[in-house]
Amino acid sequence: MSGWSERRGLAQAAIGRAARRTRGQLVGLARKLWPFGRSPATRLLFAPHDLRTADPTTAGDIYAGYYAFAGRTLRTHGESPFDSAPPSEAWAESLHGFAWLRHMHAADTAIARANARALVDDFIAKRRHRSEIARRPAVAARRLIAFLSHSPLLLEGADHAFYERYVRHVARLADQLNLALAGAVDGAARLNCLIAVTFAAICLDGQDSRRKRLEFMLSDELDQQILPDGGHLSRNPRLLIEFLLDLLPLRETFMTRGVEPPRGVLMAIERMMPHLRLFRHGDGALALFNGMGTTPPDLMATLAAYDDARARPIEQAAYSGYSRLTGERSIVVVDAGPPPRGAHSVEAHAGCLAFEFSSGAQRLVVNCGTSRHGPAELRLAARSTAAHSTVVLDDRSSASFGLVLGEVRIVAGPSDVRVARQDAEAGQEWVGSHDGYRRGLGAVHTRRLLLARDGSALDGEDDVTLTGSPAGLPAVARFHLHPSVKPSLIREGEGAVLALPNGEVWSFEAAGAIISIEESIFLAATDGRHRSEQLSVAFDAVATPRITWRFSRVGAAAPPGARFRPPASGAARPPEPAPGA
Repeated sequence: MSGWSERRGLAQAAIGRAARRTRGQLVGLARKLWPFGRSPATRLLFAPHDLRTADPTTAGDIYAGYYAFAGRTLRTHGESPFDSAPPSEAWAESLHGFAWLRHMHAADTAIARANARALVDDFIAKRRHRSEIARRPAVAARRLIAFLSHSPLLLEGADHAFYERYVRHVARLADQLNLALAGAVDGAARLNCLIAVTFAAICLDGQDSRRKRLEFMLSDELDQQILPDGGHLSRNPRLLIEFLLDLLPLRETFMTRGVEPPRGVLMAIERMMPHLRLFRHGDGALALFNGMGTTPPDLMATLAAYDDARARPIEQAAYSGYSRLTGERSIVVVDAGPPPRGAHSVEAHAGCLAFEFSSGAQRLVVNCGTSRHGPAELRLAARSTAAHSTVVLDDRSSASFGLVLGEVRIVAGPSDVRVARQDAEAGQEWVGSHDGYRRGLGAVHTRRLLLARDGSALDGEDDVTLTGSPAGLPAVARFHLHPSVKPSLIREGEGAVLALPNGEVWSFEAAGAIISIEESIFLAATDGRHRSEQLSVAFDAVATPRITWRFSRVGAAAPPGARFRPPASGAARPPEPAPGA
C-alpha cells in the first residue's frame, strides 16, 4: 500500500503540474488575442538597489573573457559566453540570470559599462532569452531584477535606440513572467517571479493597474510561503537570506516612489528577521539544515544593518520546526519538524532531530551541509540522514527521495513530529520524536537534550521504540564535527577528547558504549568542501533501545599563543550523564 500511495502522489503532482501549464497557455492565448487593457511601458522611472556584495575585480575578469559562476570557470577566448558550451547547468543559469552585472556596476568604469552594454545588447538582439535555460521562471526573474537594478550601468551614455530596445525588452520580460505565473510555477520560484514583476510594476511607467493586482498577489503568496514564525515552507534558511535581499530593496523602492509598501511585504520582513537569528552560531554562521550551505558573512552583515529589532533570537519555531537552546556561550539548534513536501522539498534533507552545537565562536557538532553545485551523487548524499548529527536506523534515511517532474523531491518521511521543552534548574531541557522509520522499520526515534545553564555540558539520550519484535536492528548515532575540531579517543574508545582551535577542550562519552572516529565531509566552508571527522556510536536498537551520551567542557580556552596538549590515555573520566537527560 505504501508504494501505491507514493506512486499515486507522484501521479497527482504530474497531473496538477500539467493542468496548471495548460491553464497558463490558455491565459497567454487570451491575453494575446485581447488587444485592450494594456499600456506598454516606455520609460524606466527608478532603479532599485542591489544589496548583494559586488567585487569590481570580477569586471576585469569578465572583460578578459573569464566567467566564474557556480563554482566553475569558463574562458571564452573572445567569443560570446552565450555561444560557449556551459561547464554546468548551474553555471548557465547564473550566466542567463545576469546577477553578475553588479560586479561591473561596482567597477564603475567606461570599459565596464561598455562591456556590460555589449553583452546585454548581444543577448537581446540575438533573442537568447528564448533558450530553455533563459526561459526558466527563476532564471528569468533574477534577470528581470538585475536589468532593473543595474539599468544606470547599462543606460549611462547609451543612445536612444538602445534605451528603447532595452526598456521594451524589460517590459516584455515582465509580461512573460506574468504569463508564467498563471501556469505551473510553484515553490520558491513562484515567489521569486512575483517579487520580480512587482519590481517591474513599480519601476516602469504606466503600470499602476497591474501594480495593484501584483501587490495583492505578492502579499497573498508571502502569507502562504512565509510561516507565522518567520520560516519558509521549504524550511531552508538560505532562502530567507535570498528573499530578504530582494524584499528589503522592494520595500525601499515603494517608499522612494511615494507609494505605501504592501502590508504583506512589511509583515513578512518583520517575521523573517528574528527567525533568521534562530540559526546563528557564535561565529555568525547559520546552522546547516535543509539546503543551507556556506554563510555569506558580507550578506549577513548587510541584513543586520536592516534589522530594526535586534532582539534575542526566537527559541521555538513551531510552524517551521526548529528549536534553539542557549546556555551562556553555548548554543544548540535542532531540526524539530517534518520535511516539506512537493515543490518546496527540492533541497530538503532527511535530518529530523539532527542538531548542531557551538561554544562561543567555535562550532563543535555540525551537519555536513549542502553542495548545490557539486555532483548529483554528492548532493543527494548530503541530503541523507547519515549526513546529519542524529540516529540512523538500518543504514536508511528517515525520508524517501524520488524524481518528480525532473526534480529530486521528498516523497515520504516523518509526518508525526512531537516536541516539548522547558527551562529547568539544571538548564534547558528539550525532547522530540519522529515517526520517519515507522513505515519501513516499525520504529519511532525519540531524542532528549539537556543544555546546562552555564553551557558547560550537553547531555543527550536517544531512544528507539519498536512496534514489532525483530531479531535485531542496527543503529548508529552520528555526531559530525566541524573541520576545526580535532578528536582523539581515550580509554580504548570509551571516551573522546575534542580539541578546539582556541585551546578549549571538550570530552565526549556514551555511557560505556564504544565510540568510533570516522571520516566525514564538510560542504559549507568558504573555500570549498573540507574533509572532517565524526564520532559514531553503533548499537543494536533491539538489544539496547536507549543510549545516553554527553559533551562536557573540561578545559577553558587557552591564552593567545598557547598550544593544546591532549590528555594522557588515563585521564580522568568525565561524569556520567544526568538521569533523564
